[in-house]
Amino acid sequence: MRAPGAEWLGSVDVSRLQVVSGKGGTGKTTVAAALALALAREGRRTLLVEVEGRQGLAQLFGAEALPYEERKIAVAPGGGEVFALAIDAERALLDYLQMFYKLGSAGRALKKLGAIDFATTIAPGLRDVLLTGKACEAVRRKDKAGQYVYDHVVMDAPPTGRITRFLNVNDEVAGLARFGPIHNQAQAVMKVLKSPETAVHLVTLLEEMPVQETADGIAELREAGLPVGRVVVNMVRPHHLDEDTLRTAAEDHRAGVAKALSRAGLGGARRGGLAERLVEPLLAQAAEHAGRVELERAQRSVLAGLDLPTYELPLLGAGMDLAGLYELAKELRKQSVAE
Repeated sequence: MRAPGAEWLGSVDVSRLQVVSGKGGTGKTTVAAALALALAREGRRTLLVEVEGRQGLAQLFGAEALPYEERKIAVAPGGGEVFALAIDAERALLDYLQMFYKLGSAGRALKKLGAIDFATTIAPGLRDVLLTGKACEAVRRKDKAGQYVYDHVVMDAPPTGRITRFLNVNDEVAGLARFGPIHNQAQAVMKVLKSPETAVHLVTLLEEMPVQETADGIAELREAGLPVGRVVVNMVRPHHLDEDTLRTAAEDHRAGVAKALSRAGLGGARRGGLAERLVEPLLAQAAEHAGRVELERAQRSVLAGLDLPTYELPLLGAGMDLAGLYELAKELRKQSVAE
């Protein structure tokens, strides 16, 4: 399901900062990693940023824990490169103290005294400025030739319930600093976050609670003036029954099913035989599948009402590994350029 004419990865005007959020359990980290691979096409460079300290990206790519430095973790088809960075608020604050105040060793002394941890704990708005600021710095960074170091930056962001507050750092720091370097930094961050350079994508499942949280998150983002991108429906399961079978799945067809099983060689249709014993579990599975399909249709209708391009990624039966990430990245590329 995709809005007509919507381009995501195929357009030259694709946003340079792609923020990925979603309700816990929807696989937002997996989608962020697959998106980074999909964007790193034809020799492009993508930076994949983690801000929650969970080291989920390292686990997905089968790498060691990410340090506070940009490290190449994958090569995409066509020669593109994916780098990753786990942003640490304390280390970022030390960077800013050096950048704005030239504190250097004094900043490191503050860390030893616990002042850095104290500052980021009592002022969560400051923490968000530091985390988002590091990502936005990577978006703006250029090399000596004046070219962007990274073509795209993908952020594995906090869950949907916190994403608007996390990104709307200008409001968060209003009571902390009305002028000076921190205030200027927050303004620079917001300039990036509310520009066409940025798109905030929401990951969901075809279930009532994730879809409702996605709808609420989109409303909050729009109210805050933050640029909403796409909805990604993750872990979509295939439909095994045709329409006629779905309509009759919950009806009582025990006798007919038993005879069909008997004709297939699964025991006689006599009472208590193997065929009869298989009837109940088969009908129960069919009814459960029909119910799930109906629920998913209802959730798709809700998503269609959000007026956003929507992409679907399949549930990979073998679980998620590096090969699975490449498969999902391929699926994103295929959907983004489809007519």
